[in-house]
Amino acid sequence: MTNTVVSVPVEPVEELQTGDYFPANEPVLLGYQARWFEDESEVKIAEKSRRTGLTWAEAACNVITASKPKKRGGHNVYYVGSRQEMALEYIAACALFAKAFNQLAGSVDQSLFKDEEGSKEILAYTIRFPNSGFKITALSSRPSNLRGMQGDVVIDEAAFHDSLHGLLKAAMALTMWGARVRIISTHNGVDNEYNQYVQDARAGRKPYSVHRITLDDALADGVFKRICYVTGQVWSPDAELAWRTKTIANAPSKEAADEEYFCVPSQSGGAALSRVLIEARMDKRYPVLRLSKDNSFNEWPEHLRQAEIRDWCDGLLRPELDKINPKLMHAFGMDFGRLGDLSVIDPVTIEQNLDRTVPFSVELRNIPFKQQEQVLFYVVDRLPKLIGGALDAGGNGMYLAEQARHRYGSGRIQEIKLSESWYLENMPKLKAAFEDGKLTIPADADQMNDLRALQVINGIIRLPKTKTETGPNQRHGDSAISKALAYFASLTEAQIIEYNPLPSKDARYWGTDDFEHSTTGAW
Repeated sequence: MTNTVVSVPVEPVEELQTGDYFPANEPVLLGYQARWFEDESEVKIAEKSRRTGLTWAEAACNVITASKPKKRGGHNVYYVGSRQEMALEYIAACALFAKAFNQLAGSVDQSLFKDEEGSKEILAYTIRFPNSGFKITALSSRPSNLRGMQGDVVIDEAAFHDSLHGLLKAAMALTMWGARVRIISTHNGVDNEYNQYVQDARAGRKPYSVHRITLDDALADGVFKRICYVTGQVWSPDAELAWRTKTIANAPSKEAADEEYFCVPSQSGGAALSRVLIEARMDKRYPVLRLSKDNSFNEWPEHLRQAEIRDWCDGLLRPELDKINPKLMHAFGMDFGRLGDLSVIDPVTIEQNLDRTVPFSVELRNIPFKQQEQVLFYVVDRLPKLIGGALDAGGNGMYLAEQARHRYGSGRIQEIKLSESWYLENMPKLKAAFEDGKLTIPADADQMNDLRALQVINGIIRLPKTKTETGPNQRHGDSAISKALAYFASLTEAQIIEYNPLPSKDARYWGTDDFEHSTTGAW
């Protein structure tokens, strides 16, 4: 790009008053703005509600960056909005923060650039910081590239750019020399390029830091109180509730409100995993082992119940456990159920190439707590190089999760209370494992239906409240949750400390090796 017009001052910015925005004795930035400000990731992406002031917080960060000398990490900053009004609003916020932070800055200059092809004029606004030698430039339209520039890049309302891919292609190249990229937007449909970048980041395909700020998140951190301060209103809980209700009601539709204020891309419902995709990841070599008892089993004496379960484990579980490669690391996940729902245990093998395999799956129906514990410990005690496990700790599952933590250590066992935030953070990773062929599971029709039950609800992959199957064999996606927990546990960052166990006294005396090798692993 080449500069074709001599810069001229832009006067309206001078009218901003610092005191209009910063209440006395309160932090300048609200909680979610501060978390964004403090995140120094090379690339970070925000999916946000409209008008929550994240660009405003980014302006504060950019002023700090541009005012620092190079030896302290100073950079130029280039802001790319989707229209001229956004560029003006952003550059005005930068001028405000430069004044508030007592940073020497020149007047705001306006200039015109030609795009690379010379066919389009791009309006730009620039603030220069003479002490550091850096500048902040806000571009009023969508340039096809940022070649020839060097500095941090802020892409605002990214979902509304004509070619986000082309823009990011140029922006990411700047990170080679230490620059950073910030991507901010509300959603604009489930098929939008921006939403794909968000999903890839959540799935771990892209090493981006992800922030999610809904309207309710912003309200919890005080955004309406700040609005009241700036506009001269009196804040109260009733006033905040009325404002929230009116804001949502004014949206053209519920789908529009969800997208604009709650980070839910439109047309984002339906099954999370297709039947074809799930079948492609199933292997008939790996079985599903099922144990079911009627209510009378719970009335048996404890020693008889233990003996019954021990025989079942020795007969069905032991042969499958003996097939496991003792040289590979393992993890496991368990979804708990007692009456009605199943308990499902899924061990997972971490292959040499880092693919994951579920070598068998255990389903328990109507099994007492102590016998579920017996089966779980039978499996996990025999998993070589155990790096971690994750158990459903909601409701009655808390007991078994706690017992597992006591037995295997808090460093390896995670007690998970399933929530929207957990689903949001971890289900995209499970989906990506299926899509990328990184996870192989047993071939089973019931477990297929469990995985098919996962739905995209309000933009989050989770189970609906309805049962997968009703009647005496009812299911509620139980094995889908156990696999999500197992995959989550398999991502635990842990190191095995190898050891050679001592033989028993008898084995040492007789010079034999007929002792049972401990496979629980030492740390």
